[in-house]
Amino acid sequence: MPRSKKGKRGSGKPGSLRQEVLQLQLSAKASVKGAKNGVKAESGASDDELTSDILSHYSSASETTSVLDDGPGSEQVDEQTAQEETEDKLKQCIDNLMDKSAKTRLAALESLRQAFSSRVLYDFLTERRLTVSDCLERSLKKGSGEEQAAAATVFALLCIQLEGRDEAEEGFKMLRPILTTILSDSTASIAARQSCARALGMCCYVSAADDGEDLIKSMALLESVFMSSYPNREGTLPTPKPGSPVLHSAALQAWSLLVTVCPASRLRVLLGIHLPKLQVCLQSNDVNYRIAVGETIALLVELGREIDEVNTHVKVASRENEDFTEEKIRFGVESVYIDGWLRRRIYYAFKEILESGVRHHLQFNPLLRDIFGLGAPLILDAAVKGNKISRFEKHLFNSAAFKARTKQRNKVRDKRADVM
Repeated sequence: MPRSKKGKRGSGKPGSLRQEVLQLQLSAKASVKGAKNGVKAESGASDDELTSDILSHYSSASETTSVLDDGPGSEQVDEQTAQEETEDKLKQCIDNLMDKSAKTRLAALESLRQAFSSRVLYDFLTERRLTVSDCLERSLKKGSGEEQAAAATVFALLCIQLEGRDEAEEGFKMLRPILTTILSDSTASIAARQSCARALGMCCYVSAADDGEDLIKSMALLESVFMSSYPNREGTLPTPKPGSPVLHSAALQAWSLLVTVCPASRLRVLLGIHLPKLQVCLQSNDVNYRIAVGETIALLVELGREIDEVNTHVKVASRENEDFTEEKIRFGVESVYIDGWLRRRIYYAFKEILESGVRHHLQFNPLLRDIFGLGAPLILDAAVKGNKISRFEKHLFNSAAFKARTKQRNKVRDKRADVM
Protein backbone atom coordinates (compact mmCIF):
# COMPACT_ATOMS: atom_id res chain seq x y z
CA MET A 1 0.00 0.00 0.00
CA PRO A 2 2.82 2.39 -0.81
CA ARG A 3 2.79 5.64 -2.69
CA SER A 4 5.03 7.81 -4.85
CA LYS A 5 6.43 10.92 -3.21
CA LYS A 6 8.75 13.88 -3.50
CA GLY A 7 10.80 15.82 -1.05
CA LYS A 8 13.12 18.57 0.01
CA ARG A 9 16.43 18.36 1.74
CA GLY A 10 18.17 20.70 4.13
CA SER A 11 21.73 21.93 3.98
CA GLY A 12 23.47 18.79 5.27
CA LYS A 13 26.48 17.37 3.45
CA PRO A 14 25.57 15.25 0.37
CA GLY A 15 26.20 11.55 0.75
CA SER A 16 26.34 11.63 4.54
CA LEU A 17 22.82 10.46 5.38
CA ARG A 18 23.27 6.79 4.48
CA GLN A 19 26.51 6.63 6.43
CA GLU A 20 24.81 8.34 9.37
CA VAL A 21 21.93 5.84 9.37
CA LEU A 22 24.26 2.83 9.06
CA GLN A 23 26.59 4.07 11.80
CA LEU A 24 23.68 4.78 14.12
CA GLN A 25 22.18 1.36 13.47
CA LEU A 26 25.49 -0.36 14.19
CA SER A 27 26.17 1.61 17.34
CA ALA A 28 22.65 1.11 18.63
CA LYS A 29 22.46 -2.59 17.78
CA ALA A 30 24.53 -3.73 20.73
CA SER A 31 23.23 -1.33 23.34
CA VAL A 32 19.70 -0.26 22.50
CA LYS A 33 16.61 -2.30 21.79
CA GLY A 34 13.59 -0.64 20.20
CA ALA A 35 10.57 -0.18 22.42
CA LYS A 36 8.11 -3.07 22.08
CA ASN A 37 4.37 -2.74 21.57
CA GLY A 38 2.19 -3.77 24.45
CA VAL A 39 3.23 -4.84 27.89
CA LYS A 40 3.92 -8.02 29.81
CA ALA A 41 1.34 -8.68 32.50
CA GLU A 42 2.22 -9.76 36.02
CA SER A 43 0.26 -12.97 35.86
CA GLY A 44 0.03 -15.84 38.26
CA ALA A 45 0.58 -19.51 37.47
CA SER A 46 -2.97 -19.98 36.19
CA ASP A 47 -2.69 -17.02 33.80
CA ASP A 48 0.61 -18.28 32.45
CA GLU A 49 -0.88 -21.70 31.95
CA LEU A 50 -3.78 -20.21 30.01
CA THR A 51 -1.44 -18.41 27.64
CA SER A 52 0.78 -21.46 27.32
CA ASP A 53 -2.20 -23.69 26.61
CA ILE A 54 -3.47 -21.39 23.87
CA LEU A 55 -0.14 -21.36 22.08
CA SER A 56 0.51 -25.06 22.57
CA HIS A 57 -2.91 -25.96 21.19
CA TYR A 58 -2.28 -23.79 18.14
CA SER A 59 1.04 -25.54 17.68
CA SER A 60 -0.53 -28.97 17.94
CA ALA A 61 -3.31 -27.99 15.54
CA SER A 62 -0.73 -26.84 13.03
CA GLU A 63 1.30 -30.01 13.41
CA THR A 64 -1.67 -32.32 12.85
CA THR A 65 -2.21 -30.83 9.40
CA SER A 66 1.25 -31.93 8.29
CA VAL A 67 1.25 -35.46 9.72
CA LEU A 68 -0.35 -38.22 7.65
CA ASP A 69 -2.18 -40.80 9.74
CA ASP A 70 -3.27 -44.21 8.51
CA GLY A 71 -6.59 -43.96 10.36
CA PRO A 72 -9.38 -42.64 8.09
CA GLY A 73 -10.16 -39.01 8.97
CA SER A 74 -8.19 -39.13 12.21
CA GLU A 75 -6.11 -36.05 11.44
CA GLN A 76 -9.24 -34.00 10.73
CA VAL A 77 -10.72 -35.07 14.07
CA ASP A 78 -7.51 -34.20 15.95
CA GLU A 79 -7.28 -30.83 14.29
CA GLN A 80 -10.93 -30.01 14.96
CA THR A 81 -10.64 -31.01 18.61
CA ALA A 82 -7.51 -28.91 19.12
CA GLN A 83 -9.17 -25.95 17.37
CA GLU A 84 -12.27 -26.19 19.57
CA GLU A 85 -10.20 -26.35 22.74
CA THR A 86 -8.16 -23.35 21.67
CA GLU A 87 -11.24 -21.31 20.83
CA ASP A 88 -12.72 -22.12 24.22
CA LYS A 89 -9.62 -20.72 25.88
CA LEU A 90 -9.70 -17.62 23.70
CA LYS A 91 -13.35 -17.10 24.64
CA GLN A 92 -12.29 -17.24 28.28
CA CYS A 93 -9.63 -14.62 27.64
CA ILE A 94 -12.22 -12.35 26.03
CA ASP A 95 -14.52 -12.84 29.04
CA ASN A 96 -11.59 -11.97 31.33
CA LEU A 97 -11.26 -8.59 29.62
CA MET A 98 -14.39 -7.60 31.54
CA ASP A 99 -13.10 -8.80 34.91
CA LYS A 100 -12.93 -6.34 37.80
CA SER A 101 -9.32 -7.27 38.52
CA ALA A 102 -6.77 -5.22 36.61
CA LYS A 103 -4.31 -8.10 36.93
CA THR A 104 -6.77 -10.49 35.27
CA ARG A 105 -7.48 -8.04 32.45
CA LEU A 106 -3.77 -7.51 31.81
CA ALA A 107 -3.17 -11.26 31.70
CA ALA A 108 -6.04 -11.65 29.23
CA LEU A 109 -4.66 -8.88 27.02
CA GLU A 110 -1.24 -10.52 27.00
CA SER A 111 -2.76 -13.91 26.11
CA LEU A 112 -4.72 -12.34 23.26
CA ARG A 113 -1.64 -10.45 22.07
CA GLN A 114 0.31 -13.69 21.80
CA ALA A 115 -2.55 -15.56 20.12
CA PHE A 116 -3.34 -12.76 17.63
CA SER A 117 0.30 -12.38 16.63
CA SER A 118 1.02 -16.09 16.27
CA ARG A 119 -2.01 -17.27 14.25
CA VAL A 120 -4.63 -16.11 11.74
CA LEU A 121 -8.06 -16.01 13.41
CA TYR A 122 -10.29 -14.18 10.95
CA ASP A 123 -13.35 -16.45 11.21
CA PHE A 124 -13.21 -16.63 15.00
CA LEU A 125 -12.77 -12.88 15.46
CA THR A 126 -15.29 -11.75 12.85
CA GLU A 127 -18.09 -13.16 15.02
CA ARG A 128 -16.69 -11.52 18.18
CA ARG A 129 -15.18 -8.31 16.89
CA LEU A 130 -17.76 -6.02 18.50
CA THR A 131 -17.37 -7.67 21.89
CA VAL A 132 -13.58 -7.47 21.69
CA SER A 133 -13.71 -3.85 20.50
CA ASP A 134 -16.04 -2.89 23.35
CA CYS A 135 -13.69 -4.47 25.88
CA LEU A 136 -10.63 -2.78 24.39
CA GLU A 137 -12.41 0.57 24.39
CA ARG A 138 -13.20 0.11 28.07
CA SER A 139 -9.57 -0.68 28.86
CA LEU A 140 -8.42 2.36 26.90
CA LYS A 141 -10.86 4.66 28.67
CA LYS A 142 -10.60 3.39 32.23
CA GLY A 143 -7.44 1.31 32.51
CA SER A 144 -4.02 2.25 33.84
CA GLY A 145 -1.27 3.34 31.47
CA GLU A 146 -0.05 -0.24 31.30
CA GLU A 147 -3.50 -1.52 30.41
CA GLN A 148 -4.02 1.22 27.84
CA ALA A 149 -0.74 0.34 26.12
CA ALA A 150 -1.66 -3.34 25.99
CA ALA A 151 -5.18 -2.65 24.72
CA ALA A 152 -3.92 -0.39 21.92
CA THR A 153 -1.52 -3.08 20.74
CA VAL A 154 -4.24 -5.76 20.79
CA PHE A 155 -6.50 -3.43 18.81
CA ALA A 156 -3.81 -3.00 16.13
CA LEU A 157 -3.53 -6.79 15.97
CA LEU A 158 -7.32 -7.07 15.69
CA CYS A 159 -7.32 -4.79 12.62
CA ILE A 160 -4.60 -6.94 11.05
CA GLN A 161 -6.56 -10.09 11.89
CA LEU A 162 -9.67 -8.63 10.22
CA GLU A 163 -7.54 -8.17 7.10
CA GLY A 164 -8.39 -4.50 6.62
CA ARG A 165 -11.94 -5.36 5.56
CA ASP A 166 -15.13 -3.47 6.42
CA GLU A 167 -15.15 -4.99 9.90
CA ALA A 168 -11.71 -3.54 10.58
CA GLU A 169 -12.75 -0.11 9.32
CA GLU A 170 -15.81 -0.29 11.55
CA GLY A 171 -13.59 -0.97 14.55
CA PHE A 172 -11.21 1.85 13.61
CA LYS A 173 -14.07 4.35 13.43
CA MET A 174 -15.15 3.17 16.88
CA LEU A 175 -11.79 3.36 18.65
CA ARG A 176 -10.02 6.17 16.81
CA PRO A 177 -11.48 8.88 19.11
CA ILE A 178 -10.06 7.29 22.28
CA LEU A 179 -6.71 6.55 20.60
CA THR A 180 -6.61 10.22 19.59
CA THR A 181 -7.48 11.39 23.09
CA ILE A 182 -4.73 9.35 24.75
CA LEU A 183 -2.11 10.28 22.17
CA SER A 184 -2.91 13.99 22.58
CA ASP A 185 -2.93 13.86 26.39
CA SER A 186 0.42 15.09 27.69
CA THR A 187 -0.44 13.69 31.14
CA ALA A 188 -0.97 10.13 29.87
CA SER A 189 1.82 7.58 30.26
CA ILE A 190 4.52 7.56 27.58
CA ALA A 191 4.01 3.81 27.04
CA ALA A 192 0.28 4.29 26.42
CA ARG A 193 0.83 7.22 24.04
CA GLN A 194 3.54 5.34 22.16
CA SER A 195 1.31 2.29 21.73
CA CYS A 196 -1.61 4.48 20.61
CA ALA A 197 0.60 6.17 18.01
CA ARG A 198 1.55 2.82 16.50
CA ALA A 199 -2.03 1.56 16.63
CA LEU A 200 -3.35 4.73 15.00
CA GLY A 201 -0.85 4.47 12.15
CA MET A 202 -1.31 0.75 11.55
CA CYS A 203 -5.10 0.70 11.86
CA CYS A 204 -5.48 3.68 9.53
CA TYR A 205 -3.07 2.06 7.08
CA VAL A 206 -4.89 -1.27 6.86
CA SER A 207 -8.45 -0.09 7.48
CA ALA A 208 -8.99 3.47 6.29
CA ALA A 209 -6.15 4.48 3.95
CA ASP A 210 -8.66 4.82 1.10
CA ASP A 211 -10.59 7.40 3.14
CA GLY A 212 -8.83 10.71 2.51
CA GLU A 213 -10.43 12.40 5.51
CA ASP A 214 -9.39 9.69 7.97
CA LEU A 215 -5.90 9.60 6.52
CA ILE A 216 -5.29 13.33 6.77
CA LYS A 217 -6.68 13.55 10.30
CA SER A 218 -4.51 10.69 11.51
CA MET A 219 -1.42 12.14 9.91
CA ALA A 220 -2.09 15.59 11.33
CA LEU A 221 -2.38 14.18 14.84
CA LEU A 222 0.87 12.24 14.52
CA GLU A 223 2.57 15.35 13.14
CA SER A 224 1.45 17.35 16.17
CA VAL A 225 3.33 14.88 18.37
CA PHE A 226 6.71 14.58 16.65
CA MET A 227 6.88 18.17 15.40
CA SER A 228 7.47 19.27 18.98
CA SER A 229 10.99 17.92 18.44
CA TYR A 230 11.58 20.23 15.45
CA PRO A 231 14.07 23.12 15.63
CA ASN A 232 12.90 26.64 16.39
CA ARG A 233 13.26 29.60 14.03
CA GLU A 234 16.90 29.96 15.02
CA GLY A 235 17.52 26.33 14.05
CA THR A 236 18.03 25.17 17.64
CA LEU A 237 16.59 21.85 18.76
CA PRO A 238 14.47 21.94 21.94
CA THR A 239 15.60 20.14 25.08
CA PRO A 240 13.61 16.89 25.10
CA LYS A 241 11.45 16.00 28.08
CA PRO A 242 12.01 12.60 29.75
CA GLY A 243 10.63 9.85 27.53
CA SER A 244 9.70 12.18 24.67
CA PRO A 245 12.23 10.81 22.10
CA VAL A 246 10.60 7.37 22.35
CA LEU A 247 7.17 8.90 21.74
CA HIS A 248 8.45 11.10 18.91
CA SER A 249 10.05 8.08 17.23
CA ALA A 250 6.82 6.06 17.40
CA ALA A 251 4.74 8.95 16.03
CA LEU A 252 7.25 9.66 13.24
CA GLN A 253 7.38 6.01 12.16
CA ALA A 254 3.57 5.74 12.20
CA TRP A 255 3.35 8.94 10.16
CA SER A 256 5.91 7.72 7.62
CA LEU A 257 3.86 4.55 7.15
CA LEU A 258 0.85 6.68 6.23
CA VAL A 259 2.96 8.85 3.95
CA THR A 260 3.36 5.81 1.71
CA VAL A 261 -0.35 5.95 0.83
CA CYS A 262 -0.61 9.70 0.21
CA PRO A 263 -1.37 10.98 -3.30
CA ALA A 264 1.47 12.79 -5.09
CA SER A 265 -0.19 16.20 -4.70
CA ARG A 266 -0.22 15.87 -0.93
CA LEU A 267 3.31 14.51 -0.84
CA ARG A 268 4.74 17.57 -2.50
CA VAL A 269 3.32 19.69 0.30
CA LEU A 270 4.45 17.37 3.10
CA LEU A 271 7.97 16.98 1.82
CA GLY A 272 8.45 20.69 1.41
CA ILE A 273 7.44 21.16 5.05
CA HIS A 274 9.18 18.25 6.75
CA LEU A 275 12.43 17.39 4.98
CA PRO A 276 14.34 20.56 5.99
CA LYS A 277 13.24 20.19 9.62
CA LEU A 278 14.03 16.48 9.75
CA GLN A 279 17.50 17.17 8.43
CA VAL A 280 18.20 19.31 11.52
CA CYS A 281 16.77 16.59 13.78
CA LEU A 282 19.66 14.34 12.76
CA GLN A 283 21.60 16.32 15.38
CA SER A 284 19.39 14.98 18.20
CA ASN A 285 21.21 13.54 21.20
CA ASP A 286 18.93 10.48 21.24
CA VAL A 287 20.35 7.69 19.08
CA ASN A 288 17.00 5.93 18.50
CA TYR A 289 15.34 9.12 17.42
CA ARG A 290 18.21 9.91 15.04
CA ILE A 291 17.79 6.46 13.47
CA ALA A 292 14.03 7.01 13.02
CA VAL A 293 14.67 10.45 11.50
CA GLY A 294 17.37 9.16 9.15
CA GLU A 295 15.19 6.33 7.89
CA THR A 296 12.26 8.69 7.39
CA ILE A 297 14.39 11.07 5.34
CA ALA A 298 15.62 8.19 3.20
CA LEU A 299 12.03 7.04 2.66
CA LEU A 300 10.85 10.51 1.69
CA VAL A 301 13.73 10.89 -0.75
CA GLU A 302 12.97 7.54 -2.35
CA LEU A 303 9.30 8.39 -2.72
CA GLY A 304 10.11 11.86 -4.00
CA ARG A 305 12.18 10.42 -6.81
CA GLU A 306 9.11 8.54 -8.05
CA ILE A 307 7.22 11.77 -8.63
CA ASP A 308 7.63 13.12 -12.16
CA GLU A 309 8.56 16.63 -11.05
CA VAL A 310 11.55 15.89 -8.83
CA ASN A 311 12.73 19.03 -7.09
CA THR A 312 16.29 20.03 -6.27
CA HIS A 313 16.10 18.90 -2.67
CA VAL A 314 15.49 15.33 -3.77
CA LYS A 315 18.31 15.49 -6.34
CA VAL A 316 20.79 16.55 -3.65
CA ALA A 317 19.82 13.54 -1.53
CA SER A 318 19.28 11.01 -4.31
CA ARG A 319 22.68 9.35 -3.80
CA GLU A 320 21.66 8.16 -0.33
CA ASN A 321 19.18 5.59 -1.61
CA GLU A 322 21.61 4.00 -4.04
CA ASP A 323 23.38 2.33 -1.10
CA PHE A 324 20.33 0.52 0.27
CA THR A 325 21.21 -2.95 1.57
CA GLU A 326 18.67 -5.51 0.45
CA GLU A 327 17.13 -7.87 3.01
CA LYS A 328 15.61 -11.28 2.37
CA ILE A 329 12.81 -12.41 4.70
CA ARG A 330 12.23 -16.17 4.58
CA PHE A 331 9.02 -17.88 5.66
CA GLY A 332 8.18 -21.45 4.75
CA VAL A 333 9.36 -22.01 1.17
CA GLU A 334 8.79 -18.36 0.25
CA SER A 335 10.72 -15.13 0.61
CA VAL A 336 10.05 -11.40 0.56
CA TYR A 337 12.77 -9.05 -0.64
CA ILE A 338 13.11 -5.71 1.12
CA ASP A 339 14.82 -3.77 -1.63
CA GLY A 340 13.93 -0.18 -0.78
CA TRP A 341 12.99 2.16 2.05
CA LEU A 342 9.29 2.00 1.22
CA ARG A 343 9.07 -1.77 1.53
CA ARG A 344 11.28 -1.58 4.61
CA ARG A 345 8.97 0.85 6.42
CA ILE A 346 5.91 -1.26 5.64
CA TYR A 347 7.55 -4.54 6.66
CA TYR A 348 8.96 -3.20 9.91
CA ALA A 349 5.68 -1.51 10.81
CA PHE A 350 4.04 -4.94 10.79
CA LYS A 351 7.01 -6.53 12.54
CA GLU A 352 6.87 -3.97 15.37
CA ILE A 353 3.33 -5.13 16.14
CA LEU A 354 3.40 -8.81 15.14
CA GLU A 355 6.95 -9.35 16.45
CA SER A 356 8.07 -12.95 15.83
CA GLY A 357 4.65 -13.77 14.34
CA VAL A 358 5.26 -11.63 11.26
CA ARG A 359 6.56 -14.62 9.27
CA HIS A 360 3.47 -16.68 10.06
CA HIS A 361 1.24 -13.82 8.89
CA LEU A 362 3.29 -13.38 5.72
CA GLN A 363 2.67 -17.04 5.04
CA PHE A 364 -1.05 -17.22 5.86
CA ASN A 365 -2.66 -13.77 6.32
CA PRO A 366 -4.31 -12.59 3.05
CA LEU A 367 -3.80 -8.95 4.06
CA LEU A 368 -0.01 -9.14 4.28
CA ARG A 369 0.19 -11.41 1.26
CA ASP A 370 -1.78 -8.85 -0.73
CA ILE A 371 0.38 -5.96 0.49
CA PHE A 372 3.60 -7.73 -0.49
CA GLY A 373 2.25 -9.16 -3.74
CA LEU A 374 2.47 -12.80 -2.66
CA GLY A 375 -0.90 -14.00 -3.91
CA ALA A 376 -3.10 -16.50 -2.11
CA PRO A 377 -1.55 -18.61 0.69
CA LEU A 378 0.28 -21.62 -0.70
CA ILE A 379 -0.84 -25.20 -0.11
CA LEU A 380 2.23 -27.30 -0.74
CA ASP A 381 2.90 -31.00 -0.90
CA ALA A 382 6.30 -32.68 -1.08
CA ALA A 383 6.36 -32.58 -4.90
CA VAL A 384 5.69 -28.82 -5.01
CA LYS A 385 8.33 -28.11 -2.34
CA GLY A 386 10.95 -29.81 -4.48
CA ASN A 387 10.10 -27.65 -7.51
CA LYS A 388 11.68 -24.38 -6.35
CA ILE A 389 12.26 -21.39 -8.58
CA SER A 390 15.52 -19.48 -8.44
CA ARG A 391 16.25 -16.68 -6.01
CA PHE A 392 16.45 -14.18 -8.85
CA GLU A 393 13.10 -15.29 -10.30
CA LYS A 394 11.45 -14.92 -6.88
CA HIS A 395 12.95 -11.46 -6.51
CA LEU A 396 11.67 -10.33 -9.90
CA PHE A 397 8.22 -11.75 -9.25
CA ASN A 398 7.86 -10.17 -5.78
CA SER A 399 9.12 -6.79 -6.93
CA ALA A 400 6.89 -6.73 -10.00
CA ALA A 401 3.81 -7.74 -8.04
CA PHE A 402 4.51 -5.17 -5.33
CA LYS A 403 5.05 -2.35 -7.83
CA ALA A 404 1.96 -3.30 -9.84
CA ARG A 405 -0.15 -3.28 -6.71
CA THR A 406 1.29 0.06 -5.64
CA LYS A 407 0.56 1.69 -8.99
CA GLN A 408 -3.01 0.43 -8.96
CA ARG A 409 -3.63 1.74 -5.44
CA ASN A 410 -2.02 5.05 -6.40
CA LYS A 411 -4.41 5.45 -9.30
CA VAL A 412 -7.35 4.98 -6.97
CA ARG A 413 -5.99 7.39 -4.35
CA ASP A 414 -5.00 10.04 -6.89
CA LYS A 415 -8.69 10.32 -7.68
CA ARG A 416 -9.17 11.32 -4.03
CA ALA A 417 -6.35 13.88 -4.09
CA ASP A 418 -8.81 16.80 -3.98
CA VAL A 419 -9.99 15.54 -0.57
CA MET A 420 -6.43 15.86 0.77
